[in-house]
Amino acid sequence: MQISVIHPDDLGPAEIAAWHSLQAGTDALANPFLSPEFTVAVGRQQPGARVAVLADGPVITGFLPFERRRLGLGVPIAAGLTDCQGLIHAPGMDWDPRTLLRACNVSVWQFDHLVAGQLPFERYQAAVLPSPVIDLADGYSAYYQALKSSAPRFCSGAARKARKLEREAGKLRFVPDSSDVGALHSLMAWKSDQYRRTGRVDRFSRAWVVALLEALLGTRTDHFSGMLSVLYAEDVPVAAHFGIRSERVMAYWFPAYNASYGAYSPGLIHMLRMVEAAAADGAELVDLGKGAKHYKEIMKSRDIFVAEGAVTRRSPLAAANWARGVSAAWAIRQIRGHPPLFNAFDRLFRRYGQIRSALPGPRAVPLPVQNVPRKGEPSEPATFSP
Repeated sequence: MQISVIHPDDLGPAEIAAWHSLQAGTDALANPFLSPEFTVAVGRQQPGARVAVLADGPVITGFLPFERRRLGLGVPIAAGLTDCQGLIHAPGMDWDPRTLLRACNVSVWQFDHLVAGQLPFERYQAAVLPSPVIDLADGYSAYYQALKSSAPRFCSGAARKARKLEREAGKLRFVPDSSDVGALHSLMAWKSDQYRRTGRVDRFSRAWVVALLEALLGTRTDHFSGMLSVLYAEDVPVAAHFGIRSERVMAYWFPAYNASYGAYSPGLIHMLRMVEAAAADGAELVDLGKGAKHYKEIMKSRDIFVAEGAVTRRSPLAAANWARGVSAAWAIRQIRGHPPLFNAFDRLFRRYGQIRSALPGPRAVPLPVQNVPRKGEPSEPATFSP
């Protein structure tokens, strides 16, 4: 096996076609986070982004998108943002993880959402965790009927709140695929306020993340798309989501709702309409991503499983990176696995967020971007009012 390492922008049409073919050959690899378009977009924002290309003679057999960081640390592409990671490979292929790391010039490769079926990496897994998905293989009607059977109060409550929202705020209108960059900027500012209120790290304080989502919104191929959907009451946006799509899978990524309309649960109303639109557009699976969220547990069809861990080479630097990463991951798993402890930490973060929000300082605001709207969208850029 030959392994070459290149920058994502150096992938040519033949490599891109081979990558898509490998994804199509294995269901577990169909996630859009594993698509070449996503890797190329990240590579234009992150200088350490690379792709290891594996070949058996003239035949390409695999791709590993990754990032090199300081002190020999390797991580998946866009680590911290992605819900699916791993090597895109031919069915039944075998590889040596440490040889792969040596070719990538990293001493450790840490992962926290490793896709199932990566057998050579299994010995390096520290934990395997459930990740909820919505199964749309039989269409939205079959999914919703199953949801009504398992969670009738949830479904009737969402329908009742939708009627109330329409009655009190105006006619509801759902745009499943918006190109409005102004709406995207407003969503990011709105999400930044949510991160601040809940004491979380604001992902949109990083300029490269903002630039990445802008680039993804404009990315559209036969195999991959950035997807912005917005729910309006009249012309007022009340909920939105930005995610990415492959041919068969939608990755649920950045949802948000207007806090002024929180009593109506607009995020859940939007989510049901988004899932319905995704099914109508050919999606067979919505990947909700791992995480202890009550609404995910209600809306999921089933769980898939992802792994956390680290592949290491034999070196002092690798040992130091491994110890640091594993200790942090262990602490997170302990908190996540004990609901009282998790709830206590969540309350602490929210209290910290309340204190931080009360302090003077810069706040994210929507950027005034002018756009030519699509048919059915408002003529003015959408703005979410926190």
